[in-house]
Amino acid sequence: MSVRFVIDSLDFVRNAGIHRDKIPLLELSRLHDLLFDKAGELTYKISGYFHKNNKPSLHLEIKGKIHLRCQRCLNKLTHIVDLQTFFLLVKNEAELDQIDEDDTIDAILATPTLDVLNLIEEEIILSLSISSRHPDDECKLHRPESNEDILSGQSQSTHPFVALAKFKKN
Repeated sequence: MSVRFVIDSLDFVRNAGIHRDKIPLLELSRLHDLLFDKAGELTYKISGYFHKNNKPSLHLEIKGKIHLRCQRCLNKLTHIVDLQTFFLLVKNEAELDQIDEDDTIDAILATPTLDVLNLIEEEIILSLSISSRHPDDECKLHRPESNEDILSGQSQSTHPFVALAKFKKN
């Protein structure tokens, strides 16, 4: 495991800090259960700046490709990660509670030890679907004469779920 990137969030903003790096997917342990494989890496950029009314803010960009497991056919599902998030930094819990009432603003508590990789991992997890799946026309489970059908000797016309699929189309 490499060294974690930790910032003093308010100091980072005061200095108009910018940091770019790459993260191997192996580093994002909370994401592992959602991944088909842990190969690859993501790139990120975090910038500190003062937003409207001189409010300290962070801008986080995350880009890359991850392989999830399709919850329908259990095969590899390529997912493009292209996230941009703006965070308003607040100084205390009361201010955080007040801002949390507005769903249009993402706010986090300003800390002297903000773990950027944890923040990145949280943003990726929050951006993912609860049940990642291929589109119907790409999922092996919905293709005529899929591998499972061939192995089991069933054709699409005799598959027990063909009748249910007809209802879905209507």
